[in-house]
Amino acid sequence: MVAKEATGRAKPGRAPAPPGRRGRPRQAEVARLAGVSQATVSLVLSGRDIATGRPISAETRGKVLEAARSLGYVPDPAASRLAAARNNLLGVFSFTATFPTDVRHSYYPFLVGVEQEAAAQGYDLVLFTGSSSGGAGASGAGALNRVRLADGCLFLGRHAPADELRRLVADDFPVVHVGRPDDAEGLAWVGADYVSASREVVTTLAGLGHRRVMLVREDDEAPASTDRERGFLDGLSASGLPVGPDAVFRSGDLRRDLTAGRVRAWLAEGVTAFVAEETDTGTAWRALRAAVDAAGLDCPGQVSLALLGSPPADLADEPAPMGFDIPRPTLGAEAVRLLAARVAGEPARGTLVACAFRPGTTAGPPGRPPGRPLNPRHPPPRTNRTTRGAA
Repeated sequence: MVAKEATGRAKPGRAPAPPGRRGRPRQAEVARLAGVSQATVSLVLSGRDIATGRPISAETRGKVLEAARSLGYVPDPAASRLAAARNNLLGVFSFTATFPTDVRHSYYPFLVGVEQEAAAQGYDLVLFTGSSSGGAGASGAGALNRVRLADGCLFLGRHAPADELRRLVADDFPVVHVGRPDDAEGLAWVGADYVSASREVVTTLAGLGHRRVMLVREDDEAPASTDRERGFLDGLSASGLPVGPDAVFRSGDLRRDLTAGRVRAWLAEGVTAFVAEETDTGTAWRALRAAVDAAGLDCPGQVSLALLGSPPADLADEPAPMGFDIPRPTLGAEAVRLLAARVAGEPARGTLVACAFRPGTTAGPPGRPPGRPLNPRHPPPRTNRTTRGAA
């Protein structure tokens, strides 16, 4: 027998199947397991609460959806009936620590494109907090159920919970991931073509005369990072430059491990250009700049630098690095178009968007006369730069 709470409702837990029943689970069983009334279950699974403008709380909705799933209430009525009930709402879910609302945040341009295209498609937006302070979080079974309040949902972030996304996809809930995911089977996604863009940066450096180029990156297996490394290595191979373990420096703590002494040693071994990956934190680029400044090296006179992406917003007033710009508003708009297509029943697909090459001012031919320092506000100390660059 299922235990009862003081209210007379069933206490949440796994309800055993009634003896002798062989048919599909009933809404009454879902109600007992979720600890709510059968009327509430009916409203949630039919979407009538949204249609009448009196939506049930996300917490209660989540309990009902999880109970229905655990009992095998087929075929996931919440997903199919909510889709049929269309409310012209698209969800946006971010897995960053704080939802990006600052105009300087790297995700902000994505949201600009999302908003503009959603308006053009006739949708309103619902913003869901991920791991932000006070939010409901994004880990654990059923953590993403609340996005079903919308007709479909966009997901932003380097490390989305794969199991939860696969569950939504299996339930045929319309989902689009912004960024190429690790496991794209059945999942619609839109991403920047980091491979081609990174290759172009390296071949451009090779065209300037650089024969030893090194990539500096965080120790992270996110697809955005691995795609950049793949493009970097492809560029080395296409240019006939050395490709091997010494061509990539990865660290879980670049601020500690990327030192001025290490940079000088690499230059002594023949490295003349460094390429850093872009991440949300800008850690690789910041660490590389700090090490070059600490070594007293002139950029691009003694060493060339490039960035696989755009610099952090707080460094935007400094000389633009060679690299490429990610078309974030375009990615956001394309994600909405893909999501609208999924809501309309079209099959999932992936889309790559090209990045625009940026010449910048931090790269030049190796051995050219010293130019201005990387950061004009913090010029290198007055030393024999030629000697220090070779030591």
